[in-house]
Amino acid sequence: MVKFAIGQGVHRVEDNRLLTGAGRYTDDIEVEGAARAAILRSPVAHAVIRSIDIEAASAAPGVIAVYTGADVAADGLGDLPCVPPANNKDGSPRADTPRPILAKVKVRHVGDPIALVVAETQVQARDAAELIEVEFDELEATVDTEGAIADGAPQLYDHIPNNLAFDWEDGDKAAVDAAFAKAHRSVKVRVVNNRVVVNSMEVRPVVAEYDPATDRSTLWSSTQGPHVFQTMLAEAVLKIEPAKLRCRTSDVGGGFGMKIFLYPEQALCTWASRKLKRAVKYLPERSEAFVSDIQGRDNVSYAEAAVDSNGVIQALRVTTYAALGGYLSHFSAFIPTAAGTHMLSGVYTVPHIYVNVKGVLNNTTPTDAYRGAGRPEAAYLIERVVDCVGHEMGLTPDEVRRRNFIPPEAMPYTTPLGNVYDTGEFRTLMEEAMQRADWAGFKPRQDEAKKRGKLRGIGMGYYIEKCGGGNPETADVRFTDDGRVEIRIGTQSNGQGHETAYAQILSDTIGIDGDKVKVIQGDTDEVPVGMTGGSRSVPVGGAAVLLAGRQIVEKARKIAANAMEAASADIEFADGVFTVAGTDKHMTIEEVARASKEMSNLDDGMAPGLDEIHERVPEAATYPNGCHICEVEVDPDTGELAIERYTIVDDFGETINPALLAGQVHGGIVQGFGQAMQEHTVYEDGSGQLVTGSFMDYTLPRAVDVPMFDFNVHNVRCTTNPLGIKGSGEAGAIGAPPALISALVNALQETTGLTHIDMPATPLVIWQAIQDAKAKQAA
Repeated sequence: MVKFAIGQGVHRVEDNRLLTGAGRYTDDIEVEGAARAAILRSPVAHAVIRSIDIEAASAAPGVIAVYTGADVAADGLGDLPCVPPANNKDGSPRADTPRPILAKVKVRHVGDPIALVVAETQVQARDAAELIEVEFDELEATVDTEGAIADGAPQLYDHIPNNLAFDWEDGDKAAVDAAFAKAHRSVKVRVVNNRVVVNSMEVRPVVAEYDPATDRSTLWSSTQGPHVFQTMLAEAVLKIEPAKLRCRTSDVGGGFGMKIFLYPEQALCTWASRKLKRAVKYLPERSEAFVSDIQGRDNVSYAEAAVDSNGVIQALRVTTYAALGGYLSHFSAFIPTAAGTHMLSGVYTVPHIYVNVKGVLNNTTPTDAYRGAGRPEAAYLIERVVDCVGHEMGLTPDEVRRRNFIPPEAMPYTTPLGNVYDTGEFRTLMEEAMQRADWAGFKPRQDEAKKRGKLRGIGMGYYIEKCGGGNPETADVRFTDDGRVEIRIGTQSNGQGHETAYAQILSDTIGIDGDKVKVIQGDTDEVPVGMTGGSRSVPVGGAAVLLAGRQIVEKARKIAANAMEAASADIEFADGVFTVAGTDKHMTIEEVARASKEMSNLDDGMAPGLDEIHERVPEAATYPNGCHICEVEVDPDTGELAIERYTIVDDFGETINPALLAGQVHGGIVQGFGQAMQEHTVYEDGSGQLVTGSFMDYTLPRAVDVPMFDFNVHNVRCTTNPLGIKGSGEAGAIGAPPALISALVNALQETTGLTHIDMPATPLVIWQAIQDAKAKQAA
């Protein structure tokens, strides 16, 4: 077997560079003579701009230019668009929310950009920004997820009544209504999916260069694929030809969905650079990231399940209020609608579903895709529903799931909202997880905790998600003169280990050592169109690498046959060596690459060299799934929650690299824990101020907050891609919240009678729930 084969847990090839400080992030891009930019952001959530006085700022030391919304309008720049459609129930299209790169007439959330200052130094730019005087007519703000669409709520746009951007539906309402009419019982639950601030380790710096000789700009920014916004930024906003804009991304310190989108800062710096004919660099502070980076989740859902006398769900009805913020972001209309709701049936045989999603505008930072992008919200909702059905029907968490699981013999299985699961052994995975978690032995542990004055609980969450599909990805594989191989691909690593995974796939396919493979990404001039998101880089991009590698092998087989004067059918290939069957005559892949430059070794019409390009068009999505079991202890006197044990059994199809896989799952679980028990984005009612605007008030999980994980796989090969893999990047963040809340409810149930508690389950929330239960019992 060659070094770096598929399935080996090799160390990440990029880590030595990153851990020794040799990484190159956007702020490391130095351009001689670059000016520095600062942005004046709105200190209020909702106001009409009456005037902007830039006189003092313009005269400040080092200031080169100050731009406002008036300059944006004068130059005819366009607004930031929201791309996906989302029709209303009556068939009419969703509303649009004009989003200028600098506010012109009105601001709609704290952090809305108002002015751009360009100066010789960063300190000078920031100091000058503070000298800008803005006169506001402040308006009442609304930050409520549900209440913003109520009659009498403050209106963000004159053309959007009741702040309702869309009123979308899917499913068979008539069939659902009929199922409820004859149901044995109806089980209802209100579920909050709390808003989170993404907080990637690297913020969103921007460096914009301009070449007057070619009238061409180069934009460096921290993204999940610069092709995503190149054309949109050029044509829709800057009003230039896309060929005049080169977009580049170097190393990325975390993305989690938040860095897919086009932001005002990218447009502002590119525009300013073109006006000044000078490079412009912008580095935001963390406080700016809190109010300007896209935020995630923020849904309130009302779910109702129609259940028969055996606890089997016959229908599901869901109404979701999805907060979109002050503007529709790049993909935001898609996230709470088609991206997530189609997964509402989970792993269960729910025959009928109807869902209604109301897109709510309010005076908060816009929301969009965050790790999982709608699927965590759907998985959390159905798992809370299933647990509540179990409570209502007197069934244990495992038994209610057994009665509702889709059996493996039903695969491929079409859900009521149109997804087709190709494989899945859900009951088997759950029972393996229960065995590893010692579910049967929980009671003695609970009793022991009770003697110490603690409340111990155990719970589970079973998730399935749809990922690894979408748009094509292209792998451009080239051999270099020094015996190395380059992979040019449009996906963009932001911590996942793409360089290692792609090297393993190509190494396994063509037999070249992985340390001779170089992955080139993040440059619209150099790589094919692509994007990282939706756990699709390896299922789609990796499949493109695999198939390009197979094309190389087949071409090389013919060239080796010609070079060794043998028939192509007699050439055997293994571990990078082509051998004439039954002889000791052979050539390595490197030798064949050199021979491919000689025309005498080529068939008629064959191009010299072994370079190959393959575009992989995904035929279908992948459906990773798994069971997470969580065991917790609660201190009833303080509400403090401790996670004592955590067990996972996942199905990811085949595995490229078990170490990379475990890292993805572990990181996702910790992010899921953060949302479930700590992260709480709070805006003040009325003013719209972000209360949790720094790490003094916004809590992220730390190493001491999480236990060691017992991570295992029970893989069932995926049938929809040639690698047989299922996407893994978002799985942990999807499975963790329902498992943790299930365990917490189990811990509190005997004392409080609770069957549900909302995220984030902070110590205060838990303590208050216990106190409320005590007061109710005493009354």
